[in-house]
Amino acid sequence: MSTSGLQRRRVGGGASSEGTNTPSRGSSEGSRPGRYDEGGRRVAYDPEDINSSEDERQHPRLTLMEEVLLLGLKDSQGYLSFWNDNISYVLRGCILMELAFRGKIAITSDPGRRRLAVCDRLVEVVDDKLTGEALLDETVKLMRASEPLSVATWIDYLSGETWNLTKIAYQLKQVRERLAKGLVDKGVLRTEKRNFFLFDMATHPVADTGAKDDIKRRVITLLTARTIALPDSPHFPEGIPFRHLRAVALVAAAYAGVVLDNVCANLSYDARDLAFNRADELLSEFAEWPFAPSGGNLAELVANELHDGTNSTEKELQMEVVAGVISVYGRMESIL
Repeated sequence: MSTSGLQRRRVGGGASSEGTNTPSRGSSEGSRPGRYDEGGRRVAYDPEDINSSEDERQHPRLTLMEEVLLLGLKDSQGYLSFWNDNISYVLRGCILMELAFRGKIAITSDPGRRRLAVCDRLVEVVDDKLTGEALLDETVKLMRASEPLSVATWIDYLSGETWNLTKIAYQLKQVRERLAKGLVDKGVLRTEKRNFFLFDMATHPVADTGAKDDIKRRVITLLTARTIALPDSPHFPEGIPFRHLRAVALVAAAYAGVVLDNVCANLSYDARDLAFNRADELLSEFAEWPFAPSGGNLAELVANELHDGTNSTEKELQMEVVAGVISVYGRMESIL
């Protein structure tokens, strides 16, 4: 069998995964590539497959699509509503937004793009370094091998919403199940078997309620507070790039994916109505470029995130992707 492009993972201190995981006495952890747990045991490591620890610290623990899926899951039952036809499409848009937030993709820098609606502008890969998130890396690979396509077209192709048989291979398969398994690996969900009359199905109840509560607090803060101050947490710490724009993208995706009801369930009728009105406003304000947030301090917070540090032009091209995805969500919402 050809070994081209393949690299065997080395686990532990020995030559195979069946050996001990303890570093040899004659070597130091700092001089050998790899990672070690708190007990000094070496764990699986492949520099081509995962980010450096510095890269990991720049991003939240959960991806945007994982957060949306988590909001949609019933806590104890561990599955999504069978009547939700929107979330699969919305999750593909979340993949594009997550790639934009991580600086992997951006709108092509062409002055003529301004004549097009933001969702019809072409997307290009600007950084193809692996993220360690399988769905993100798979999408980057597809986009790198493809001709330039628009934001809306990519969401359609990744969802399988096309009559073009030559683009069927672009569809990402089993996205919800793969995201759920990723959340199991991160300790947020667990796996159980549940019987549904004639068949058994794997379900994923919530194991870490703190992670989901953190997401809910972030959404409620953005929808109900006039002065935005996002709560700090281990899952979404201070210092994450585009922290407030990520929160806006989460609200837009939750709204379009019909999982916002789960977040607002404990609000009073009037507060819930106001929260949904605010979600609709955010969808409109961030579906265009440049963004035009109104009310409170959100406009200032967003401006600071876009112009903080260097490469503001690159950031703007990346955020045009986010605006394009949210504009697609707005079209979905209009026909719900």
